[in-house]
Amino acid sequence: MTSEEKKAFLLLKAVIFHYHGLDEEEKRILEDTAYSMGAENELKWATQFVEEDYYNAFDRARAFLNQVMSKLDKSKRLYYLSSVWNANNRKGYISEMEAIAMLRLAQDWQIERELLEMIRK
Repeated sequence: MTSEEKKAFLLLKAVIFHYHGLDEEEKRILEDTAYSMGAENELKWATQFVEEDYYNAFDRARAFLNQVMSKLDKSKRLYYLSSVWNANNRKGYISEMEAIAMLRLAQDWQIERELLEMIRK
């Protein structure tokens, strides 16, 4: 995984987790993910990206992510988004706003049907 992909993946996870404010469990999940990928600098970048303009973070992230994800094959885009979906499940819930945000990204990345199939299983 390139540094750009690590940034994109961690930004995706961070922007979804920050949707309602980052709690301790979400912070731990982000840190564990970054550590397992050797991506502590990319996590720092993603966190700064969100904190730079918290209220517009999703729209800004969406533009960045669309550029990166357009270079990746469909299976990789689905893997990244489903990983974030599953991480939300690990914390015990997925809010309606988080689900809508992920579905909006899935639509942007042309993987909406595949994500919905994965969710239903």
